[in-house]
Amino acid sequence: MNRTTQLKRLIQAKEILVMPGVYDALSAKIAEKCGVKAVQVTGYGLAGAGLALPDVGIMTKTQMVEQVRNICRSVSIPVMADGDTGFGNAINLYYAVKDFEEAGAAGVNLEDQFFPKRCGHMGGKQIIPFEEAVKKIEAAAAARTDKDFVINARTDAIAVSGVDEAIRRGNAFAKAGADLIFVEAPEKIDDIKRVIQSIDAPVSINMIYAKGSKTPAVSIRQLEEWGAARVSVPVMPLFAAARALEKAYTAVVNDDVASMNDQIFEFAEFTDLVGLPFIKELEKRFLDTAELDARYH
Repeated sequence: MNRTTQLKRLIQAKEILVMPGVYDALSAKIAEKCGVKAVQVTGYGLAGAGLALPDVGIMTKTQMVEQVRNICRSVSIPVMADGDTGFGNAINLYYAVKDFEEAGAAGVNLEDQFFPKRCGHMGGKQIIPFEEAVKKIEAAAAARTDKDFVINARTDAIAVSGVDEAIRRGNAFAKAGADLIFVEAPEKIDDIKRVIQSIDAPVSINMIYAKGSKTPAVSIRQLEEWGAARVSVPVMPLFAAARALEKAYTAVVNDDVASMNDQIFEFAEFTDLVGLPFIKELEKRFLDTAELDARYH
């Protein structure tokens, strides 16, 4: 079964699909190692880890597609790309969808903000007009070559126009061809329940699980009981990694590296994670034995 079909079936299943955020090939491999069934590429994470910049639409389509390609190559589980606003109008978005599908993604997030966008939990967001937003989702559905490639239509309308408009857009996006409706940053528990129950399509909720986010923290099992099809956890792994790096560099500066021994990978453990055993098998198959002995003993 290809990865697009796997992802679509996971979204349609009764059990909620948990999709943690990944921001490079290594984070994706670790997520897969931990038993994650599918991962979400986080644009916030790509900008933060790749450029050390905030998620305000600075990364180009080319940069994001190439990162998605690397991530897809590194794992066997479905990968959902982050397509931001499609990098322009409906025509730009049409070709962005094609690029992400060709890169190996099983689906893509597409949002209804103006370009350049802002992270969904920042202030100052603006959304494009209703009709334009719907046409962009129609363009996305038309662009895919695999019918199971998942169009995840995100609306940021709650912050701008309220919950009713988010629900209106969510239902319109579903009719336009979206497979999943991502309602960003509901600020009340009742709003989370309401959008899940009022949109006639599978609904995805974002959980930041960090202080300062707009959406109240709700457990994954609770979201499942309310009927959410998917929960994404886009930035908590990134924030955890950043804190771990801060601790490691501080330990080096303070000549206290011994304190980190039980918090870091062993050398062989890490080389196994990134595939050295497979490289050795390839060497045995394709390199001359004498050359192997001379080079690597």
